[in-house]
Amino acid sequence: MAESVYVNFPSQAVPDLEKMSPEYGLKVARAIEQEWFKSSDRYGTTQQRFHNLRLYARGEQPVQKYKDELSINGDLSYLNLDWKPVPIIPKFVDIVVNGMSERMFSVRAYSQDQFGVSKRTEYMESMIRDMEAKVYNDQAAQMFNIDLYENKKEDLPDTQEELDLHMQLSYKQGVEIAEEQAINVLLDGNKYDLTRRRLLYDLTVLGIGCVKTNFNWSDGVTVEYVDPANIVYSHTDSPYFDDIYYVGEVKTIPINELAREFDNLTETDLEDIYSNNSKRHIGRHTQYADKNKVQVLYFNFRTHTNDVYKIKETGSGGYKAIEKPDTFNPPKDKEGGYSRLQRSVECIFEGAMIVGSDKLLKWEKAENMMRSKSDFNKVKMNYSIVAPRMYEGRIESLVSRITGFADTIQLTHLKLQQVMSRMVPDGVYLDADGLAEVDLGNGTSYNPQEALNMFFQTGSVIGRSLTGDGDNNPGKIPIQQISNGAGQNKIGSLISTYNYYLQMIRDVTGLNEARDGSSPDPNSLVGVQKLAAANSNVATRHILLSSMFLTSEVADALSLRISDILEYSPTADAFVQAIGAHNVATLKEMSELHLYDFGIFLELEPDEEEKQLLENNIQTAIAQQLIDLDDAIDIREVRNLKLANQLLKIKRKKKQERDQKLQQENIQAQSQANIQAQQASAESEMQKNQSKAQADLQLEQAKSQGKLTHLQEEGKLKKELMQFEFDLNQSTRDAEREDMKGLEQMKESGKDKRENMKQTSKKFESSGNDIVGGGLGLDHFDPSVGR
Repeated sequence: MAESVYVNFPSQAVPDLEKMSPEYGLKVARAIEQEWFKSSDRYGTTQQRFHNLRLYARGEQPVQKYKDELSINGDLSYLNLDWKPVPIIPKFVDIVVNGMSERMFSVRAYSQDQFGVSKRTEYMESMIRDMEAKVYNDQAAQMFNIDLYENKKEDLPDTQEELDLHMQLSYKQGVEIAEEQAINVLLDGNKYDLTRRRLLYDLTVLGIGCVKTNFNWSDGVTVEYVDPANIVYSHTDSPYFDDIYYVGEVKTIPINELAREFDNLTETDLEDIYSNNSKRHIGRHTQYADKNKVQVLYFNFRTHTNDVYKIKETGSGGYKAIEKPDTFNPPKDKEGGYSRLQRSVECIFEGAMIVGSDKLLKWEKAENMMRSKSDFNKVKMNYSIVAPRMYEGRIESLVSRITGFADTIQLTHLKLQQVMSRMVPDGVYLDADGLAEVDLGNGTSYNPQEALNMFFQTGSVIGRSLTGDGDNNPGKIPIQQISNGAGQNKIGSLISTYNYYLQMIRDVTGLNEARDGSSPDPNSLVGVQKLAAANSNVATRHILLSSMFLTSEVADALSLRISDILEYSPTADAFVQAIGAHNVATLKEMSELHLYDFGIFLELEPDEEEKQLLENNIQTAIAQQLIDLDDAIDIREVRNLKLANQLLKIKRKKKQERDQKLQQENIQAQSQANIQAQQASAESEMQKNQSKAQADLQLEQAKSQGKLTHLQEEGKLKKELMQFEFDLNQSTRDAEREDMKGLEQMKESGKDKRENMKQTSKKFESSGNDIVGGGLGLDHFDPSVGR
């Protein structure tokens, strides 16, 4: 449990004028100094602990503890070892930090003020109206050529589920886009990506991370990394430090920089600071004291102030509000309508003091406090801090869990060196008496050198089981090999111990072999190894979430700072132009951002494992023809895994509806084609019959025409014949009448001559050819008729 120290902070239930006084600020600074630097040296202890953790994370921890462990009464003269630490912990730190720094995110801004909410509500209601009146709108467009849709028809959702997804993925107000661009420009301008990597390193090594946002007229909005070893803060049990009332940091700055920053310091003040500077260095930097540098405590103190107004009733019956100090109390016995109106709001006082002295450099009410328009009474600190594994003031980190195992591994490594240095090679034992009893039989002597040469070259040994006297020879094997393998057993035991504690580090941190890729089981399936890596990611998820919390806090602070720039800064136009260069269409919205209140959220891109799960779902859907390639492309562009899966379900459902509709259209088209084919066949048969009938008719007409022509020609010929016959008969009758006249005249001439004339007269009438085909005869033309 953290040591409790009684600290006498000044009362906050005092008038505002007293809070603004330098004396009040000095009391606050002294109380902070008492809590962190004097009573228990909490600052120095924290600095030293963080320094040791950073050394372990770099593989540079002090080796004196290992020397004390292996020395005998402090004597190291017999140990010639490499004391350099084994860099085990840096590997695990790099795995965590580098893996998480690659996780990208997107800043999402949602307007939560009255204007933004009303726009979003109106748009959603218009979409619902279009969805409900879709049938009537289509009929109006078809019948009257009138477009009654309030939105684009092709973007219109079909169901409430699609509408909800559309509002999250597609709908974006112009001011929201402008706000996101502004935040991204500020993050890029302050190189926040590098700051984020340092925060991840601190969260992994120290278990705490801190970042500061600030605003000044020259640099605009700044995002600064803060070393957790240099911060001070009020006691809190929250890992997000949301209930602290003071926070600050100690900076070591040159005196010339001090004079530039605080122009109210005189030459006498600077000389006094320089002369007493060597006594004021605190913490780990005491041994590196430089009189030309001074340690300054910058701090924020959160309190409240009272906005007091005198409400006076005017002669016309109205009221007038006059701002007054919080000590104002309307007199009770004074005539006229007087009353007091008060509102308490949080505020931030900024202070600076030289550590170890009573020299207060700065104490003033902060000029640019971050207030949300939705809750104007609350104020945000300039510092954002998070310690995910803090309990009762104690901060735990990933590195602090494994320093003990790293020490044991280092000792094992040193012991391994010690054993290896004392190992000797295998030797041989020679029995000189046994060699003396051996007679080679060739006149040569069997001396030790000859025996060793034969043994090392051939591996053979000559010996005698009996001595020259016939007794048993104790040295019948004159050469025997001596094995010095005891060191091998010690080395195997030390290596086993080394691997055991290395596995303990993996078990404690959750960074298994699948995560670091050191020696995965060759018999394990790829899916099993990926599952193990995913479980390792879960073990360190709190570090990633903590870094995202800090990023979210920074983005939220930048959102509030942007309003300050646009409303108060003389560089507002240049800022708008710099951001609007990315999108000219947002210039108008940029100039109105200070009128809106935004909620800032971070959308974390899925990691490789999550992307693979989504890709597997996409590939399965494509293989089963549940979605099209265009749908797969749209789904992959969604960075939110949950929304991507929802979009996949909607795309699959719409694909099924399209397929069903297409199938019905195909069936209808096939039926229509069959009907058209039947109609075409019937029409062809009809045309064939009509052509045949027409041909027959034309043939009959030709026959009739030919017959008619024949009859006409026959009639013409018969007419000519009848005319010829008529003319002939007429001429004959005329001749007969002339003859009759001549006969009557000659009657008297003789009877014989008349008889002769009668016998010689002939009849010229046609027989059988005086009838025309139509039944017309020439009898009525008989000249004899009517005689």
